[in-house]
Amino acid sequence: MGRPYPIDSTLINPGRTDLPSLGTLVGWLAQRDHFSGAMPPYVITPAPHCDSTRYITPGQYGGCLGAKHDPFVLNGDPNAADFKVQDVTPVEGLPVRRIEARRSLLRQMEGSSPLIDTSSSREMEIYQAKALSLLTSGTMQKAFNLSLEPDKVRERYGRHKWGQSHLLARRLVEAGVPFVTTVNGESIIWDTHLDNFNRMKNSLVPPMEQAFSALLDDLSERGLLETTLVLWMGDFGRTPRINKDAGRDHWPSCYSAVLAGGGVRGGQVIGESDAIGGYPASYPVTPADIHATVLTALGYDPHQNTFTTGDGRPMPLSEGHAIKGLL
Repeated sequence: MGRPYPIDSTLINPGRTDLPSLGTLVGWLAQRDHFSGAMPPYVITPAPHCDSTRYITPGQYGGCLGAKHDPFVLNGDPNAADFKVQDVTPVEGLPVRRIEARRSLLRQMEGSSPLIDTSSSREMEIYQAKALSLLTSGTMQKAFNLSLEPDKVRERYGRHKWGQSHLLARRLVEAGVPFVTTVNGESIIWDTHLDNFNRMKNSLVPPMEQAFSALLDDLSERGLLETTLVLWMGDFGRTPRINKDAGRDHWPSCYSAVLAGGGVRGGQVIGESDAIGGYPASYPVTPADIHATVLTALGYDPHQNTFTTGDGRPMPLSEGHAIKGLL
């Protein structure tokens, strides 16, 4: 939605009173408009944005729309030699027909038991349904199977977690997933408070650029770029002044994003910063405006379409405005 989170801390986890993430809203809208099938509407690969595995950054999950609209999170390295998507492949010796028979038996047993209607029981039913769909879907298993890609294609994206996650994102888009988020590991690796320039030049930027350019080229060559909106951005910028450790610190006042495909008019630079990149000098754009632009590009009016918050209030998809001249 582009709203600031009510708690200014990284030592927290997402909750059910949170407003839904952009990925959740897009998936929810797709399901409202009859998106169906075994593929989840919202996938995060290779892992959620976080500073550690103990604290997952809010703003990525279903929030008040419920567990049904949480993303499917890969939590694995697509570049690993033994890469296997957890919960997608049935146990050896357990064919799909036996899984479905077990599910049928469970339904019979549940039907003869007293109804337990709590939020926990409802979430358990949702997770069970998701798990069964994953296990029995040949489409799902094929989409996640990177071994089906030629070696030259995998090399083109880069044989690293970042590159193979981008390749996986392309496969998921081809399989019909409405929203895919690719996260470059734990956000702490981008905390370049120390030795910023060497780290950016030698370890952080090269794999990122390789994967992103390969994704755009691949989508274009396959005729998918015009119908796929690609958004490339971080969570904030870096200080325009260099600190004593040759590093740059957190700076939310000014940073950039790149959009491509999906009807975007390419080759433009929207707005500009001051001379040192400290603050916007013209056409400032907010996170809410980015969200509104994405939703508008997908065909949804961000103000006329609403969802219901946990306390029963109607809320617009975004309070921002689509970036003029971009679409």
